[in-house]
Amino acid sequence: MSRIGKMPIAIPSGITVSVAENNKVTVKGPKGELSRVLPSQMAIKQEDGNITVERPNDEKENRALHGLTRTLINNMIVGVSDGYSKTLEINGVGYRAAKQGKTLTLNLGYSHPVVMEDPEGIETKVEDNKIVVSGIDKEKVGQYAAVIRDKKRPEPYKGKGIKYSDEVIRRKVGKTGKK
Repeated sequence: MSRIGKMPIAIPSGITVSVAENNKVTVKGPKGELSRVLPSQMAIKQEDGNITVERPNDEKENRALHGLTRTLINNMIVGVSDGYSKTLEINGVGYRAAKQGKTLTLNLGYSHPVVMEDPEGIETKVEDNKIVVSGIDKEKVGQYAAVIRDKKRPEPYKGKGIKYSDEVIRRKVGKTGKK
């Protein structure tokens, strides 16, 4: 049995969860509403403030989808109640980020500024040399943070570039001069 899949999901107060046909799960909370179609072979049951996910048999595919389905529902519930955020740091001389409206402008040592538009449901904030990406959908927050980081990945010699705040960059020793 899947250790993650068999755990029940507690529904906090102020959040409503509805399961329609074809396993379309809709979660409404104080921060917004998320809906997603989950694998149809999983049985999603809602009883007395808890949601449980059950699989029909022990086939390999169903075992894989069991924990995934439970985690996706849990991520939706956490998203509409607390939300998700990722913090990126900009390191490098002259590397800057500026926010104007829904537009994020990055100066990353290129001959041109990199201009990015915030996607639907995602908000970015710029504080000093940090960019905070936040929203209710964990997948979209992580993907947009990865797209921003990909504009200038951190390099191993000086550590210049955009990195996650909790990321550790393995540094390399530069070449030495001839004596």
